[in-house]
Amino acid sequence: MSDLIVKEELQLPSLPTTVLPALAELTASLGIPRNVLASSEEIEYAWKDLPRELREIPNDLRGELIARMCVAVSTGLFDGAMNYAWNAAILQLRQKIRNFGLAVVAQIQQSDFEERHLLELQDSRLLELCLKLNIINEDGFFFLDQCRDVRNNFSAAHPTMGTVNDREFTTFLNRCVRYALADSSSPKGVDIGSFISAVKGPRFNLNQCNIWIERLQETHDAQRQMLLNMVHGIYCDPATPEPSRLNSLDICHGLKNQLTSTVRSELINNHSEYVAKGLEDKHVASLQFFEKLGLLGILNESEQHTVFSRAIDRLWNAHNGMNNFYNEAPFAERLLELSQQGAIPETVQEQFVQTVGSCRTGNGYGVANNAVSYYNKIIQGFSPREIATLIRSAGDNSNPLGRRIRNDSSCKRNFKSLLNLIDASSVPSGVKTAYDQFIR
Repeated sequence: MSDLIVKEELQLPSLPTTVLPALAELTASLGIPRNVLASSEEIEYAWKDLPRELREIPNDLRGELIARMCVAVSTGLFDGAMNYAWNAAILQLRQKIRNFGLAVVAQIQQSDFEERHLLELQDSRLLELCLKLNIINEDGFFFLDQCRDVRNNFSAAHPTMGTVNDREFTTFLNRCVRYALADSSSPKGVDIGSFISAVKGPRFNLNQCNIWIERLQETHDAQRQMLLNMVHGIYCDPATPEPSRLNSLDICHGLKNQLTSTVRSELINNHSEYVAKGLEDKHVASLQFFEKLGLLGILNESEQHTVFSRAIDRLWNAHNGMNNFYNEAPFAERLLELSQQGAIPETVQEQFVQTVGSCRTGNGYGVANNAVSYYNKIIQGFSPREIATLIRSAGDNSNPLGRRIRNDSSCKRNFKSLLNLIDASSVPSGVKTAYDQFIR
């Protein structure tokens, strides 16, 4: 059970007993009806509801405007109270933009954006900018835009179209608090130019890398997505030097847990564009990018097939090449890393199993000892279907694994030790008889 957040109770003083009678006396002395002002009941209910809304506002944001709002509520001037609440919300949204960074906003807007531009923004444009910077979400934009319309037509800021009652005022205040005033924190923008220059510069040291990762963690989702797309593009550019490619990977590794479904989708879209445009060099680099981050599983099966097939072919070529006992290990290690990223595509599963089985069984001269640990881990991770493929292949002379077991006693012994890596309970019933014969 999660801990409950206990909010600070806020107690307002009781309405002075003289306030409500004074309103009646005031309207009478002016010769106007009492009902031109909020009724006593409305004032009392609005005053009673205030603490619930005010406690959501951090102490440092309960300033002069909030105090004036409370005074206006106590006298039933809901139109004036709305104006004070709205102004407090607008000031806080402006401050959030300052915290984000005016220079960064200018980069995103691709135009000058200084303090005077911020102050000159109409409220509607301010809300649009806050939505673009992810300072408010779509719900916040919708409700605050409604508040803006209400404020323009029913508050003391302009000649009004009518009046609001206590419930309408409380709803207005709730939205200003919830979407603008309740949270004094705000995301900090990342200077795009400095970030790209750093990634394209010399190899990151640990502190430098951590600082940039921290900055990207502190910014909002939309900018983080944009910058990660840029990093992916830098990695895939054939003209990018290796230090910059490694910097790109470091950044993405540090943010791997924050790669939302939206970010992943955008990366896949970029990857697909390379394919659609026939940019083979960028496509290959992009596949490597997903592989290095352990994200092959988010690519379609055709893409995964390509990566696995190439890795298997390279291992097999190394195994059959000169000095294979010394050269196999790096290729075996890479195949292990790939296999740990998700299920092996069915289209390459048989090739995968037969290659690993053959390399682990060895040839007439022995086994690559420095690669055995990698093969063992791959085999221990075999699915029941892969186990069945392994055992069937071992009994079939039409493939290298079957021929080696049939023709070489040392290979047969190695295959038996290979089978001991597999839990007998994982062996499918269809190949259990063949398994028992090999184990004997």
